[in-house]
This record gives sequence, structure tokens and C-alpha cells, in this order.
Amino acid sequence: MTQHILPETGFLRLSQILGDPKADPPIPALIPVSKSTWWNGVRTGRFPKSVKIGPRTTAWPVEDIRSLIDSLST
Repeated sequence: MTQHILPETGFLRLSQILGDPKADPPIPALIPVSKSTWWNGVRTGRFPKSVKIGPRTTAWPVEDIRSLIDSLST
């Protein structure tokens, strides 16, 4: 099992959360769901809201993703 090391603060892009097997090296998923499931969960409140950090850049605070992982593992 791959150990994920998240920074204490900052932002994560969607590919860092859902993984990207085509990247070099491949990025393992923190939350193993599809993009459509992720965006549906954001819309319904199951997953954290995104933050626009640029005109074409969406990200999520690391703290929110860490809290989500903690809540899903209990």
C-alpha cells in the first residue's frame, strides 16, 4: 500500500486527489472515485468545496482533504 504524505498547508489539484495513472510517475489516488462522482459529491456537500486559485485553476485546501480522509476512514 502506498503511503501518502500530504503537506501541512496548501492546496491540492484534482489529479492529486483522484490520482493520474498516465502521469510520469503515476499519481496514486487519495480518494478513489471518478471525476463525475467527485464533482457530484462537491455539489451535494459530501466532498469539500473547491477554491479558485486562478482563472483556470481549481484546488482544494489540504486541511479539507485531510479531514475528508479522516472521516472516510472511521
